[in-house]
Amino acid sequence: MMTSHAIKTKFSPPSFLHLNQSPISIATPSQPHKSFPAAKLKNLQLKSHLERPISVSPAIHLISDPRLKPLFCGNSSNALTEESKSWIEAIGEAVSTAFPVWVALGCLLGLLRPSSFSWVQPRWTVMGITITMLGMGMTLTFDDLRGALAMPKELFAGFILQYSIMPLSGYFVSKLLNLPSHYAAGLILVGCCPGGTASNIVTYIARGNVALSVLMTAASTLSAVVMTPFLTAKLAGQYVAVDAAGLFMSTLQVVLLPVLAGAFLNQYFKRVVQIVGPLMPPIAVATVAVLCGNAIAHSSSAILMSGQLVVLAVALLHTAGFFFGYALSRMLGIDVSSSRTISIEVGMQNSVLGVVLATQHFGDPLTAVPCAVSSVCHSILGSALAGIWRRSIPEKIGDLYPEKNKAEKKDN
Repeated sequence: MMTSHAIKTKFSPPSFLHLNQSPISIATPSQPHKSFPAAKLKNLQLKSHLERPISVSPAIHLISDPRLKPLFCGNSSNALTEESKSWIEAIGEAVSTAFPVWVALGCLLGLLRPSSFSWVQPRWTVMGITITMLGMGMTLTFDDLRGALAMPKELFAGFILQYSIMPLSGYFVSKLLNLPSHYAAGLILVGCCPGGTASNIVTYIARGNVALSVLMTAASTLSAVVMTPFLTAKLAGQYVAVDAAGLFMSTLQVVLLPVLAGAFLNQYFKRVVQIVGPLMPPIAVATVAVLCGNAIAHSSSAILMSGQLVVLAVALLHTAGFFFGYALSRMLGIDVSSSRTISIEVGMQNSVLGVVLATQHFGDPLTAVPCAVSSVCHSILGSALAGIWRRSIPEKIGDLYPEKNKAEKKDN
């Protein structure tokens, strides 16, 4: 039933709003907010202090005044236009789009000049990731996180694909290329590792479902205490011990706590987020470039001696993860944004964990070489994919809530 609304206001418009003496038409978007549908605008009447009726029509009327700027709801950078971006945001966008270039340069520098990363300290690495995750948390709200928790299909699909595609791909690629035993064990080991923290950063840059990415990383990391040694023992014939307490503390430190803190700031301190937010994408890019360059610097000699075979094997492993992660997610009916997230989560591994486990629990030090190469390969492939996907915004702004979108379509 259509109702008529009456609003009485003493509002005196500024001089640059030219109001006629006749009944005034107030322009509204052709697609209003979902909580106030266009159908209700037909009988809406406003009364000014002059008691003249004001009719509201759902037509678009633009006032070309330089003092007027578009108003955007939400905190996603997807909704920003070029005219509304500040120079800081423009620089951040340019740096983020060139993400693969910066990562490749960092890797090349680490390979050719390992001493260039001698200044990198472990605590600085943790600090950089923590700040980056805090920035990603600032793009979220607690509603986003609750929405991701309400997506059991996506979480379950991501978990199954994480611990099936990559371990099996590592095994079959090793057989296909007839890798030596130490390289085969290292490739299978990295395939059995959980999703890496860098996957959250790449998801952030690729305009994926960051909340789902964080939860998938946390779930795969916590379950790695069982899944990584079990799958590695089955496929590589070697039991691998995992420090469950260390994994849990690392996840809390560099993933969950910073993201929750960022969401808290975005919920209650929006002014701070508006100031700091534009600086986060460049920081994310710099962090990944330094991390990859540092990993290569520590294993540069082994990588140079390993030849093209290991690089090819690792590239095939991660390509399979990215491709099948996205393709199977879409086949399961998962939305585009979440499918991007699952693809990145499956394709990018915690290669640093693989290096540590290979060094501590395998006799041959060359077992760690595929893991070190993996840290570079998945970052370059993932960052290239992120650069491509960043140019393509998912059609639905509400991809975090696919079920809600379906319900709204039925109501309309």
